[in-house]
Amino acid sequence: MKSEFLKKVRRLNIATHRDLGYFFSTLIIIYCLSGLALNHVNDWNPDFIIQKEIISLDKTYAASTLNNDLINEFGKLVGETKFKVYDTPTNDKVKIYYDNASLLIDFSTREGFYEKIIRRPIFYESNLLHRNSISGWKWVSDIFAIMLILISVTGLFILKGKKGITGRGKWLIGAGAMLPIIVLILAELL
Repeated sequence: MKSEFLKKVRRLNIATHRDLGYFFSTLIIIYCLSGLALNHVNDWNPDFIIQKEIISLDKTYAASTLNNDLINEFGKLVGETKFKVYDTPTNDKVKIYYDNASLLIDFSTREGFYEKIIRRPIFYESNLLHRNSISGWKWVSDIFAIMLILISVTGLFILKGKKGITGRGKWLIGAGAMLPIIVLILAELL
């Protein structure tokens, strides 16, 4: 009787681990990608790619001659077809604003500096979820965190015997627990 009950608990444990693992696999990958990206936020921008380009003008212009047609011609030099607004910060410069881009032209040097911000594919969306930037997502994130704990705990009891938690599993759990403990001790000492 007792062994039949334990077999049912074991089957339920395996099914729970398997099914939760399948269900949350996409979120696990999303959070892992985002975590990797955010770990290196000082090395690169995980959300955006910033495209920069320097252009040269074929002739000299003056701020006094600017009109919408000329502004559109400048836009064609960088592949922009529609500007939002433009202004002249000085008599020899014009700054043109586009959706997620800008072009600063210096008439005295006949050069322009174009800068465009593009969402980094996959990482932008992953980071949006990971940072809980969407209203109500924190509850999904909390449930996900609890489910990760459940997936981890049920995984501990999948194997039996010398390869399971009572065998080498206990040593691997102990070794895995030592890493954060050692890091925290070292952080306190340094």
